[in-house]
Amino acid sequence: MKKQGILNSHISKVLANLGHTDTIVIGDCGLPIPDGVKRIDISLKIGTPGFIETLEAVLADMSVEKVTIASEIQEYNPETLTGIQKHFSKEQISQLTHEAFKQETAKAKAVIRTGEATPYANIILHAGVIF
Repeated sequence: MKKQGILNSHISKVLANLGHTDTIVIGDCGLPIPDGVKRIDISLKIGTPGFIETLEAVLADMSVEKVTIASEIQEYNPETLTGIQKHFSKEQISQLTHEAFKQETAKAKAVIRTGEATPYANIILHAGVIF
């Protein structure tokens, strides 16, 4: 049995297979997932697991050089934005409209669907390198 890190075998496999600049998405329970993109659904019920909880677990196992979020989060979900900003510098965070964000998710290796039910609680993580 795995001793530490992410126990979810699907998430663990995706992270192990990432290369520099590959992307994954962590999304709320309403984010549409494009056909052809691996869906890892970890939602249990509304709110569980939460977006920030999931983000923190993934960040413990993944080297991230930058992130992309929807600009609408500033107005409609400042609490989640604050949670994101605790983990990344201003220079690491880029913003797109929500429509453009959804188009970018089609390039992701996987989308992790959480139980989060707050608006615009979605993020694209761009893989960094550990050397």
